[in-house]
Amino acid sequence: MKRRDLLALSLLPLLSACGRDARPVADRLAARVAELPGGWTGAAWERGHRLRGALPVWAAAKDTPKRAQVLVLGAGIAGLACARRLRLSGVDVALLDLEDRPGGNSRGHRIGAGPELGEGLRCPLGAHYLPTPNPEAVEVQALLEDLGLARHEAGRWVYEERWLCHSPQERLWWHDQWVDGLLPPAESPEVLAQYRRFGERVEQARHEVGFSMPTPRHAWTPAHQALDARTFASWLDEHGLDAAPLRWYLDYCCRDDYGADASQVSAWAGLHYFGSRHGFMSGEEREAVLTWPQGNGWLSERLAAPLAEAFHGGHTALRVREERHGVSVLVWNDREQIAERWEADQVVLAMPLFIASRLVEQPPAALIDAASGMRYAPWLVANLLLDTDPLERLGAPLSWDNVVYGGESLGYVNANQQSLDPSRGPMVLTAYRALRESQRKDLLQDDWRAWAARVLADMAPLHPDLPERLQRVELMRYGHAMSIPHPGLRGSPALTALREQAQGRLHVAHADLAGYSVFEEAFTQGEMVAARLLKAARSSAGPRTR
Repeated sequence: MKRRDLLALSLLPLLSACGRDARPVADRLAARVAELPGGWTGAAWERGHRLRGALPVWAAAKDTPKRAQVLVLGAGIAGLACARRLRLSGVDVALLDLEDRPGGNSRGHRIGAGPELGEGLRCPLGAHYLPTPNPEAVEVQALLEDLGLARHEAGRWVYEERWLCHSPQERLWWHDQWVDGLLPPAESPEVLAQYRRFGERVEQARHEVGFSMPTPRHAWTPAHQALDARTFASWLDEHGLDAAPLRWYLDYCCRDDYGADASQVSAWAGLHYFGSRHGFMSGEEREAVLTWPQGNGWLSERLAAPLAEAFHGGHTALRVREERHGVSVLVWNDREQIAERWEADQVVLAMPLFIASRLVEQPPAALIDAASGMRYAPWLVANLLLDTDPLERLGAPLSWDNVVYGGESLGYVNANQQSLDPSRGPMVLTAYRALRESQRKDLLQDDWRAWAARVLADMAPLHPDLPERLQRVELMRYGHAMSIPHPGLRGSPALTALREQAQGRLHVAHADLAGYSVFEEAFTQGEMVAARLLKAARSSAGPRTR
């Protein structure tokens, strides 16, 4: 059989929403995918997998060691935040990352480069928005002010309207039409009553337990521990919250932030999603968010700007050895294809804990225990280049966030939402999928066209002319995109010990310390470690004399 025929057969079960038209749609999609330009982009997974094989010995680094006062390993948001704060404070810092560009899960991308589109249209490769921060997120608020995104006027914060998400913001595919917002309409008094009851339970938890974003701003108590010990689904069952629309919506929220549904994340995580932000009230005003065509890549690009001379891409850390007078790091330089030795007074491990625990030659017990308790969700991000706006079904118009009720995917984002150009033309839709942990191997091994076909099968029933509009598909895969806050993780003694670590020359700065992955947690962790290092440096310098 031809590849397009195999693709068509694989698409048929996924196109049940098309009814009798499933086979023609599958044939059209398969034919388009078979000839479509595109492929994998963004992640150099082979560099990370180098840690799985036989590692070079220290003696492999022949040249004179390279040196920095502080060496930050990992250029995600936590690493960027830490290195930026140190650099702006006059510290000699070097930032290493296995990828060629900084940003981690918050990198931006361009698609469709050529004579017509120039460098291509901007789009995200991962995280695509930042909620306006709560008062306790002081580091994030200071960053936004520094970047010109926020200013304090008459006792309140005012945000740059250019980057506040434009309307229409959200819509849901519900009973064969688009409806405004993502919370399913309450079509019966019973469903509406459960919406209200869940909102009341969230408010009760906010007052009796307490939540904050970022989490270090609120003390961890026995009440938090009790919620962390059970699943969110069991907590909902106990409170009689079983309405199908509500449970779908809560599963969607958990998969969106945590990569897993309510049966896998803790009750603390499920309530924290709402309690640390805007609460839960059906019909309330939507949460204000900042967003850009390249998603949070806009933020990572500006965090990296002061670090141009300090950043070394394509450098994979292989071994970390803490010594009496400093730290040595064995690094593989991918561009030169050689091993290098770096030395520093202090090293910041700004990377997922399961990687950090492999690098350190004599890791502390807390790091080993914390890493063994982590679970990570694989993700797929697909950027679809279209020649113009696709045809729409009935209901609410194309919005920034577009989600299908009951679907496995997390929907798609209109990367052109913030554009001020009213003319129609090429555009990018960015589709997101939080995959099961069992799909990690398939994500690595399957052909990119098979994954592209799955993404398009989700979207084809929503836009009749999608195969004709589609010009290119580029896919980004994350084998370990984010930590899943499963029961017992956030309150584990090992994570607590790592967060409170203040001794030695090795420091951990990553969103993993919060048990889940969002910008606010990662940025705050990086800033906190930088502040600790700066304080220690001032103390060791002793009093100044005039």
